[in-house]
Formats: sequence, C-alpha cells, structure tokens
Amino acid sequence: MKEKFYITTPIYYPSNKMTLGNAYTTIVCDALARFNRKQGKDVLYLTGTDEHGQKISQSATKLGKSEKEFLDEMVEDTKDLWKLLDISYDKFIRTTDDYHEKAVQKIFTELYKKGYIYKGSYKGWYCTPCESFWTESQLVDGKCPDCKREVKFQEEEAYFFKLSEFGEKILKLYEEHPEFLQPKSRVNEMVNNFIKPGLSDLCVSRTSVKWGVPVEFDPKHTIYVWIDALPNYITALGWGSEDDSLFKKFWPADVHVIGKEIVRFHAIVWPAILMALGIELPHCVFGHGWLMFGGDKLSKSKKTNEHECIDPRILAPRYTSDAIRYFLYREIPFGYDGNYSTEAFLTRFNADLSNNFGNLVSRTFSMVKKYFNSQIPEYYQPTEDDNMLKDYVLSQVKDVFEQMKKFDITKATASIFNIFTEANTYIQKVQPWAVAKTGDEKRLKTILRYLLETIRIGSELFEPFAPTSSRKVLDALGVEDKLFTNLDNFDGLKEGELKPLDILFPRLDVNAELEALSKLG
Repeated sequence: MKEKFYITTPIYYPSNKMTLGNAYTTIVCDALARFNRKQGKDVLYLTGTDEHGQKISQSATKLGKSEKEFLDEMVEDTKDLWKLLDISYDKFIRTTDDYHEKAVQKIFTELYKKGYIYKGSYKGWYCTPCESFWTESQLVDGKCPDCKREVKFQEEEAYFFKLSEFGEKILKLYEEHPEFLQPKSRVNEMVNNFIKPGLSDLCVSRTSVKWGVPVEFDPKHTIYVWIDALPNYITALGWGSEDDSLFKKFWPADVHVIGKEIVRFHAIVWPAILMALGIELPHCVFGHGWLMFGGDKLSKSKKTNEHECIDPRILAPRYTSDAIRYFLYREIPFGYDGNYSTEAFLTRFNADLSNNFGNLVSRTFSMVKKYFNSQIPEYYQPTEDDNMLKDYVLSQVKDVFEQMKKFDITKATASIFNIFTEANTYIQKVQPWAVAKTGDEKRLKTILRYLLETIRIGSELFEPFAPTSSRKVLDALGVEDKLFTNLDNFDGLKEGELKPLDILFPRLDVNAELEALSKLG
C-alpha cells in the first residue's frame, strides 16, 4: 500500500480576485504536493473557496448579482489563475457544495448534542470585511485590529462553542507534539496571546446573516464562519456522508498550510472542534508569513498601479509561471514575512534562472551538439574534479530531501541551485573547450556526461518547483519517468540523442521591463 500525503491550503474568501499573496500559499502547497508525488506517494492536494457570509452578499449586491452568480464567476477566475500558475490540486471544495453544507449541519448538531454548543447572546464590535467580533480592549484606535477598518457595535442571539474548556488540552497538544504547530514562533504567539490569558467561548451562529448554512434545529440561525469553513478539510474527504472512503484513507492531514493571520483558528479552534467530535488531529499546521509590498501585506483591497503590475495574470504570461513560482520559493523565507519588489523579481530571474540554470543547460547542450553530434556520451575514468562534482551534487540531493521533510522550501530550492552553481564552476575549472583542442575524446566525453547527469539530477529535483521548464529539460535528456529515479548516482541517462531545446529563460533588460510594467497598471 502506497504511503499517503494529504496537504491543504486554506479555503480562500472570493470576495474579490485572488492576488499574488493568495497564490503564494497555493504555489507553496503545489511544490510540496508535487515533491511527494515524485516520491511515489498517494497524494491528495486540497484547495477551495469559503463562500458564505455577509461580505459575499454585499459584494454580489453591489454588482446587481445573486450570491451564487457572483461566486460562480469568482471561482471560475480562481481556477483559471491556478491553471495559469500550474497548480496541480486534486480537489477543489466550495462551501456552497451540498455535501459540505449537510456535513456542517451534522457537525453543529453533534456538538450541540454533546453539550459543546449552547445558546446565548453576543455583544461586541463587528468588522464586516474580516467577519470578526472584537472586544473594546482589542480595538486599535476604535477600529478593527486586523484590517484597520470601521467596526459596528452589534448585539444578537447566538450559539457559542465552549472553546474555554480546551485551553489545557491545547497546551498539552503543543507540549506532547511539538511538530503540530510550525514554525515554533507560532506556538509562543498562541500560548502567550490567547491561551494563557484564557480562551473565550466562540460565537458560532448569526441571526443577522442569511447567506450561509442554517442551523438544522434552529433555522433562524446561520452557522458562523469557523464551524462552516474549518471542517472543509474533512468534509472534502466525505466525512459525514455515505462514502467516507477518502476520509478513512487520507485523514489525518499531513499538513495544513495557512497564512499567519489565521493560525489562531487552525491551531486552537480547529483542534478543539476535532477533540470535541472525537476525530484525530492533523499532523501539522504550518503558519507562513506574509508576502509584503512596500512594508504592507499584499491584499485584494489594494488597487494602486504598482499592485496591478504584480498581478500574476500579468506576470505569468510575460515571464512564465515557473519564474513566479521560483521567486516566491527562493526570496521569501518560508515561515516568515518576505518582501516582493518587481526589481528583485527581475534581478533574480536574470541571476538564477537565466544565468545559472538556463545558461548551464544551454552551454552544455551546445557543447554536446558541437563535439558529439548531440549524442549523450558515455564516461570513462573520472578524475578528482569529476568525483568532487559528483559528491557535492549527491550531498545536495540529500539536503533537499531533508529540507522538504521540514517543509523548508526556501532552503530546498537554495540547495537545488547550489547544484547548478557548482556545475558552472566545474565548467570553468575543467574547461571542456580546451580539452577538445587536445583531442582527448575520452576526457571530453566524461566531462560532458558528468554535466548532463548533474543537469538531470538538478532538473529532477527542480521539477516540483518549476514544472514546465524542468520537464522540458528532462524530456530533452530522454528522462521519461515522472518519479524520482537514480538520484543517488551518475548513471541515470540512457544512450541516445539530446532533443533540441529552446532557451529556457532569455535574459531580461531590467530597466526596460520595469518601464513596460509601469504602463500595464
């Protein structure tokens, strides 16, 4: 039986078009999903949309559309974007799906029957964009502490989840399973900011919001966002339905990858709900940092020309989805905040993708064509230089796998590019063009074969991160297997002819590109 790997993004709120910030999480998960698939695991990669709530209704009304009509258009745009960025999700869940709504009602009713949900009334300051209630002390200058927008005081009848009963259990979870919440800095945030001050019971229904899932036994109440949204990770697998085979196969999730702004709900509320239901907890919640632009979080609400220019719908057709993906992996330290700038993106495109990876492939293929008519050469007795290259490459292979086990895609991609850098250094050191002049064919064949094997291994590792360009290289090398193969040796290539390969990443004029992009906003 194949080992399974279940990975999820948060379900995104489609009140507006998805941004590069939303794409960041999805792209990260895609690399992790693809990497595990290439290891031969049975992977399920889940993403989707959180489609209920007051903000959706307001957005639809402004456009003169029904909620469903508005949502269908937004979801289609989201799926188109994920296709543009080569996102290989296995399932897309919408919280308006019938099976999800029925399962959510079942969860709410079960929690109520078990005594974990009770009826009361709620008084508090409500932020519509964030769909969150805040106490007076939590407000910042009288506004929402998250989005800094205006809030309104509301009082209404509501159902509450007894979150206050789970503080000690959550603390025990963190202590006994330190891998549950990553990076470790998130644990301190949860403990010091929320658990130690005392957890408050959670409002889980609204009477003033109608666009949502009604409480089955009290239909004037609409189930509030977190009881509706969080369970998507199990309802997508068929929990609560007649066919729960996917749930039995894939649950618990190996990792929920989320932005740090919703860690509290995934690291406190979600495990509390699962504990109350008697369901096994996910193995890991990973709360990554924000993608920043000029010191601000990239959000769907920003509409400046500069932000329009970093729309992935503009960047991907112009520079390839691989370039966007690689920049996000490499530039943003995974787990922490990182800055996006168009100049940094273009500079890294040239330095890494064009000069390092692309140039290595181009010059090696050109030499094989020139000296051996594009036939993949056999190799003979390696020298110390050859063995040093081989040993270094194999050490980086090991490092990539170790980093990916820790979900550290930033260090993993750095190790992959160490391979390409070392190969370029090797070329300058052994100078195959000089060897060609001596007529030592066996030595020249060995050098080029070692370079081709290095490119093969590097491209194999790079494929989950940059699937299109890496696959072009592997196809040109005659590597058909989609799984990782022969990563521990330099004997992975078969005899045959290299296929022609266009330049992967043409070098850019950074100033000209910046000027061109400024006009697209």
